[in-house]
Amino acid sequence: MCHSPDSRPPAPPVVGEVAEHGETIVTSADGTAFLAYRAVPAEPNGRAVVIFPDVRGLHPFYRDLAVRYAEAGFHAVAIDYFGRTAGTGERGDDFDYPPHVQQVTADQLDADARAAAATLTGPVFVVGFCFGGAHAWRVAATVEGFAGGIGYYGSLRFIDGWQPEEPGSPVLMLLGGADRGSSPEQFAALRSSLERAGVEVEQHVYEGAPHSFFDRSATEWAEACADSWRRILEFTSRHG
Repeated sequence: MCHSPDSRPPAPPVVGEVAEHGETIVTSADGTAFLAYRAVPAEPNGRAVVIFPDVRGLHPFYRDLAVRYAEAGFHAVAIDYFGRTAGTGERGDDFDYPPHVQQVTADQLDADARAAAATLTGPVFVVGFCFGGAHAWRVAATVEGFAGGIGYYGSLRFIDGWQPEEPGSPVLMLLGGADRGSSPEQFAALRSSLERAGVEVEQHVYEGAPHSFFDRSATEWAEACADSWRRILEFTSRHG
């Protein structure tokens, strides 16, 4: 897994009020109901995000992250991947997620992302982590209707074999220099393939940072976390 059960996301540089937040159910195009967590800013910045979690799906880190984005002015919704195989009920820390991850298809994820985006207003960005980070880049490059894709330490094995074929929305790659999930060569190859397809790519590597460095308890990576927030705010402002 990516973040530990006790991990929580760092705060954005500017923290505003959140008008409301809580669980919701979203229905995908195939009729599947899946769990999501929405957060609405008191003072919207005009932009929105669909949050793709890591392999565990919608757990406390990403519920909190939706609130963090709302504090930064974004209308946010974090989605769960496992509505088709695990339903929408409560899950504990002992949830056996690997069999469910293996059953998630790109088409299903794309449909769920579209359904979540339809609940939002303004330019919608996808932001993801690990499993979700890799798919955030893929979705931005291939699925119409998204303003861009932001991925933290995307695990490229989950999109192995995928190649962008046409120009898509821009992507922001936020990588840990000490990430062992995917190699620098693999990230370089992905970037090259995106750019050959006409996708605008912005990449930043935080030297020495591990996989899952975006964590408020990781004090030695506090500046990397803060810098990534600044880059996201600038990226979404520029492309929103």
